Amino acid sequence: MNESTVPAAGRRRVASARAKAMPESIFARMDAAKSAARAAGNEVIDLSIGSSDLPPPPAALEALREATRDPATYGYCLQSGTAELREGVAAWYRDRYGRDVDPDREVLPLIGAQEGFANLLLAIADPGDAVLVTEPCYPSYFGATALAGLDRVPLPLGPHNDFLPDLAAIPAASVARARALVLNYPNNPTAAVATEAFFETAADFCRRHDLVLIHDFPYVDMVFGDYEAPSALTAGMDVGIELYSCSKSFHMGGFRIGWAIGNEAIVAALARVKGAVDFNQYRGIQRAALAALQQPRSRTRADAAVYETRRDALLGALRGIGWDAPRPVASMYVWAPLPHGIADSTAWCLDLARATGVALAPGASFGASGEGWVRFALVREPDALDRAVARIADYLD
Repeated sequence: MNESTVPAAGRRRVASARAKAMPESIFARMDAAKSAARAAGNEVIDLSIGSSDLPPPPAALEALREATRDPATYGYCLQSGTAELREGVAAWYRDRYGRDVDPDREVLPLIGAQEGFANLLLAIADPGDAVLVTEPCYPSYFGATALAGLDRVPLPLGPHNDFLPDLAAIPAASVARARALVLNYPNNPTAAVATEAFFETAADFCRRHDLVLIHDFPYVDMVFGDYEAPSALTAGMDVGIELYSCSKSFHMGGFRIGWAIGNEAIVAALARVKGAVDFNQYRGIQRAALAALQQPRSRTRADAAVYETRRDALLGALRGIGWDAPRPVASMYVWAPLPHGIADSTAWCLDLARATGVALAPGASFGASGEGWVRFALVREPDALDRAVARIADYLD
């Protein structure tokens, strides 16, 4: 019996308005297209999702194995149980950026940065408030703002401004209603980077307008050559909070562990919300994260070099078929304009996946400002990238 056959008096509302406001996931549609390609006998080369294919540090895996044999890790984990990880995060930040942070008041473990971002919006803003978000952006931002009942004000990014927002161009009425400015550099999906000077400008903007500066910072270690990604907190600790993840730096996406560092009052508000919905991550996973943080910098640099090699392989293959794209200095993505004559990124990517097995992320899935672009995730080895581009060339022909 389906809903249409249930007598009216027996029907009950199931989905809330909040649930109905959640945007449709393009990745679900892409999954169906990949399934169609497999059914047609095509090898799927999935470059649509930024899920690292490199292994976690062996020390992190060993720490987790050891923890599973320790009965002290089996119970609920309250705030006191996160002390070792918080202290490790504070030591890591001091070593990386030369600034002391208080592990008790300015550091908070997260069950991944995505969870942290959603709970953070609930902690700092009320329904009807606005939040200023760069666009194109990570798609989970759409759901998080809808969940919190917030008005998302997009700040368009493009090559004309090096994919940095023009803060002076934001309408005064939008700024007046806003509670936060959301930044993400190195950026997903554009792979753009920000300078220390930009973060100083952003922090000053937040001070003048009483905004929380949220910097989503999962790609801190995915940097190429001599480039180092600056922390927004060195310019705006008094107004800011930064979200980190083990998913990218240490290839631990399935572990769901990260942390926040920031202003004491902001961290406290986030902790209050989190305290109502979770008991923190399993201590064994926290120990794995701590072991990863304690690895020498050469480890993350070597892993980033793998993605740098893939970047060069992909860009070289694209140039070979007459497709030019910006050369990123960080992240695990290449953000490329659509081939000439193609206007609908979603339709093109879905058809490409069904026809060839090559899955890319359409720019429109990252917001209206992303239309006209496509994102390649550097999550396959160079020979697979070469095969993917060869298939794209045949498809375009």
